Amino acid sequence: MAERVLTERELNRALLARQLLLRRQRLPVVRAVERVGALQAQWPPSPYLALWSRLDAFDKAALMRAVERRRLVKTTLMRATLHLVSAADYLAYGGLIRAARTRSLLTQASRDGIVEQVETLAPRALELVSSQPRSRPELLELLGLPKLRLDDPRPWVFWHLLTARAALVHSPEGSVWRKTTGGTKFVPAASWLGGDGGGGEEAAVWLVRRYLAAFGPATRADAAKWTGLARMTLEPGFARLELRRFRDERGGELFDLPRAPLPSADVRPPVRFLPMWDSALLAHADRTRILPDAYRRTVIRPNGDVQPTFLVDGFVAGTWRVEDGRVEVEPFEPLPTRARRELEDEASRLAAFHA
Repeated sequence: MAERVLTERELNRALLARQLLLRRQRLPVVRAVERVGALQAQWPPSPYLALWSRLDAFDKAALMRAVERRRLVKTTLMRATLHLVSAADYLAYGGLIRAARTRSLLTQASRDGIVEQVETLAPRALELVSSQPRSRPELLELLGLPKLRLDDPRPWVFWHLLTARAALVHSPEGSVWRKTTGGTKFVPAASWLGGDGGGGEEAAVWLVRRYLAAFGPATRADAAKWTGLARMTLEPGFARLELRRFRDERGGELFDLPRAPLPSADVRPPVRFLPMWDSALLAHADRTRILPDAYRRTVIRPNGDVQPTFLVDGFVAGTWRVEDGRVEVEPFEPLPTRARRELEDEASRLAAFHA
C-alpha cells in the first residue's frame, strides 16, 4: 500500500494541534511543557508567553512554583540553547545532549589547548555550586578565571565546557518572569534533580518519542535539526519505536507516533501570538509548514534571533512588540477584516497579561 501523502496544510494543522495552538487547553504546567516538547528560554519571558498562548487561564505563578519545586528546570539543551523542560525529561535524555555538546566543545578546546585546565577545574566548580547556587561571575572569580568578553570567544568555550563537564543547571532565579536584579545562578543537576541526565539508546528513544509527539509527523532531518544531534545519535529512537510512515509533497519520508492527532486541513485555527524563539518555528529542517519562506529572513535574523510572531490561519503572518503597554503588530501583508479583528482582540488580551 502506498504511503499517504500529507499536504503542507495537513502538516500545519498537525503541528498546531500538538503545540496546543488550535485551542487553549486546561493542563498542569509541567504536563503542558512536556506536551510541547520543551520551551525555548533564551529570553526569560518566552516560556510564560508561550504558555499563555497555549493554556486556558494560565497563571505565571504556576510556572514559577514548578521551577521552585524542581519539577521544571532551565538548562542548555537542544541546539546548545536554553530550554525549560520537565525534570523527568531532563533525567531521561539530558545526558545524551550534554555528551554531544561536550564532544563539540572538546574539539574547539583542543585547538585552544585548554582541555587539561577544564578537567582540573570542573571538580572544583562542582564543589563550589554544591555548597550554594553561584552566578557565573562568582564562579569565575572563585576559580581564578578572568571575566568573559564578547570580543574573545576562547574563554566562552572554556566556560561552556566547564558547565557541561560539571552538569550544571539553572537555579530558579533564572526563570523569574521579569528579572530586575541579580544574575543567573547555577546548581549541580546531580543534587538538584537527583541525576545528571540519561544517555545512550534509551535516551534516544525517549527523545525521539517526545519530539514526534510534539512536532510530528517529521523526518529524521527534522529531529536532528531540533535537537542539534547527529542523525546516527537519534537512530535508535527511530529504529526501536513503532512508528507510522507518511510522505510529504516533496516525497520526503515522515515518521509519526501511532494515534497521534492529524486534524483535517480544513480546521480553522485561531489567531495566536508566539514569543521570541518559539520552538514551533525551529523544530523542522523545512519550516514552511508554519513559516513561509518569503518571511523567513525577516523572522530569523542573521545573528540567530527569532522575532516574536503571530499566526493567522496557522502560518506566521507578522511580528509584534510591546510599546507603552500596548501590543503593536506588524503584518507582512494586508489582513482580511475578520483576521484583523481577531488579531486586535488577542493583542488586547496579551497586553493585559504582559502588564
